Amino acid sequence: MHELPQQLANGLALGALYGLIAIGYTMVYGIVQLINFAHGEIFMIGGFGALTAYTALPTGTSLLIAIPVMIVGGALASVAVATAAERFAYRPLRSAPRLAPLITAIGLSIALQQLVWQFYPDAKKAVSFPEFKGEAFKITDSLSIQRADLFVLILAPLCMLALGIFVQKSRSGRAMQATAQDPDTAKLMGINTDRIIVMAFAIGAAFAAVAAVAYGLDKGQINFEMGFILGLKAFTAAVLGGIGNIYGAMVGGVVLGLAEALSIAYIEDIPGMSQLGGGAWSNVWAFVLLIVVLLVRPQGLLGERVADRA
Repeated sequence: MHELPQQLANGLALGALYGLIAIGYTMVYGIVQLINFAHGEIFMIGGFGALTAYTALPTGTSLLIAIPVMIVGGALASVAVATAAERFAYRPLRSAPRLAPLITAIGLSIALQQLVWQFYPDAKKAVSFPEFKGEAFKITDSLSIQRADLFVLILAPLCMLALGIFVQKSRSGRAMQATAQDPDTAKLMGINTDRIIVMAFAIGAAFAAVAAVAYGLDKGQINFEMGFILGLKAFTAAVLGGIGNIYGAMVGGVVLGLAEALSIAYIEDIPGMSQLGGGAWSNVWAFVLLIVVLLVRPQGLLGERVADRA
């Protein structure tokens, strides 16, 4: 058990990454009741946008200087693709049966993967990404935190709190709440619901880009398929926390990350469970946790703030 603090730190960092991506799912669903299954690819686009911005910098640029540029570059790429998808792929289907935008999102996901592959032919294997180097920060003898983990552990809650304050206090945030509750009445009150929906897509995409930079800095590489499994887990985190709830998305991500880290570390040590532990089974236990939570509490851990308009 002396490894427990380290595993908890690993799980928190992984969960914060999932939470950043999950916020995009929960923002869009909360306003237009759409599961944007292309959001994982928006995350992937953010990683390649950040990498493109980094390669444009002079050789030898300090990583501390490069990271803000990478975040901006990744966010611009993700937001551009997300808003274009909303305008040309999802908006025409807003009044269509729900199956139509869902299928469109899956098709868009595949199309974005292939598009990135065309621009980065090596993306199928792995493309090198600038990586945090140097020793981890040692807290105690049994706990150290990698630089990339510290980056996401600081940035994720700051982003979540900033978004929460924006939604609760700003005029645009209140317009988002009104659109989520009743878009027709919001239009009668003079709210441009199309602009609000685009804003939700843009905010979710920007958060996904931040997560992509954190992921790349940790792994030292990215590829065009990385959005699939991470997007699926982020969607799981959003459902686990209560889809439509900003804070629930982060809570769900943290719970999922902790479940993964602890299952990798400890399940194989349980008598009779040696074949069901390790990294190969981490995804299985994550989804088992989701099933258990939904059986006990179908609305997720923090419930659902936005009522279903179906």
